[in-house]
Amino acid sequence: MTLRHLHIFICVCEESNMTKAATRLHMSQPSISQAIRELEEHYSVHLFERLGHRLIITSAGDCLRSYASAMVRLDMQIESAMKDFGKKSMPRVGASITIGESFLVELLQYTKERHPEFSIFSEIHNTTELESMLFADTIDLALVEGSIQSDYITVIPFMVDDLSFICSCENPLAKTTPISVHDLQQQKFFIREAGSGTRDLFERVMNANHITYEIAGVYNNAESLKKAVAANLGISVISRRAVWEEVKQKKLSLFSIDGLTFQRTFRIAYHKDKYVTPQLQKIITACHDLGQIDDFY
Repeated sequence: MTLRHLHIFICVCEESNMTKAATRLHMSQPSISQAIRELEEHYSVHLFERLGHRLIITSAGDCLRSYASAMVRLDMQIESAMKDFGKKSMPRVGASITIGESFLVELLQYTKERHPEFSIFSEIHNTTELESMLFADTIDLALVEGSIQSDYITVIPFMVDDLSFICSCENPLAKTTPISVHDLQQQKFFIREAGSGTRDLFERVMNANHITYEIAGVYNNAESLKKAVAANLGISVISRRAVWEEVKQKKLSLFSIDGLTFQRTFRIAYHKDKYVTPQLQKIITACHDLGQIDDFY
């Protein structure tokens, strides 16, 4: 059994067809078949059921795929590390949209000031996409507020984030005290897209308190939400960190309702098999440092 066998096996799993796998790997179909046969003989198991022209992976094959993926991923990391040895590597950090808009730039600035010798490549996606990217090894770390589903991802909390209702300063809610659940039901809501940690938390709290609400729009970024609310088209729930400047400038107003709390934890996430380099550890430390600073309330 070699890494070549595992690469071929993974490709066949992804294509569910040896001919397609052969085309993708620029190999002959008999060579693909031989590699799979050698794996099956080596482990004395059937890896696939042959149903016509389709291959259905067996439970043994599914088990091997998990191990093979880990070994191939580690091999790729070894290749990358060795080729970059002695050079400046660039850690790849992904952030969920809320964290990207309210914290990521602060992290980049903080890290640059303390570690000017290395750069960070960063990108922003929702939590669901970031989890997939960690598995594909297209990012090294993810900063998320949503739930991570996989047991193969290590998750470390680093900051508590409070969300709040927001409305336009022209909205009667900005001048109403106290505000009741009934008042909410007279309003239209602008909310984040499915897969967003903000959306998940909003729905969880509202449903737990049996509060009905009317949705006027679904947006994939905080800026659009803020603009819609500032235009007095409706209200929203958003991270206080993301709207603090608009609140200070009196473009938006924060309000709360007794008994309704929207609070979540920002987390660092990385694949459990990921080698945490000294550079990645410095980023993790910076997140914890900034998590102790609270200038937003």
